[in-house]
Amino acid sequence: QLQASGGGLVQAGGSLRLSCAASGGTFSSYILAWFRQAPGKEREFVARIVSSAGSTYYGDPVKGRFTISRDNAKNTLYLQMNSLKPEDTAVYYCAAGGSGGIYSWRYTFWGQGTQVTVSS
Repeated sequence: QLQASGGGLVQAGGSLRLSCAASGGTFSSYILAWFRQAPGKEREFVARIVSSAGSTYYGDPVKGRFTISRDNAKNTLYLQMNSLKPEDTAVYYCAAGGSGGIYSWRYTFWGQGTQVTVSS
């Protein structure tokens, strides 16, 4: 089970940190990711992180601004979002799966989503 939190309203140029707490599974064995979905748009890949080496990969729109990290001891995934833009406004979802990648169908477990709104 995944529980996302940390969303809110922020002005353009500001920062937010999202958290995703996991329970009921072997957290450290999963590839973890963040996706987002804006109104009227398809769910979009944001970033993913693998377990052992902490290897990360980012979608082009967030490269250089967002940082994904994980704390396996706390069973928690994070997304640090800096230099936020109005186009970052979306519901952000955390996800966990064994195969990873940028496609949502490759992830088995999903959090409930947290709203991020960036005002101009």
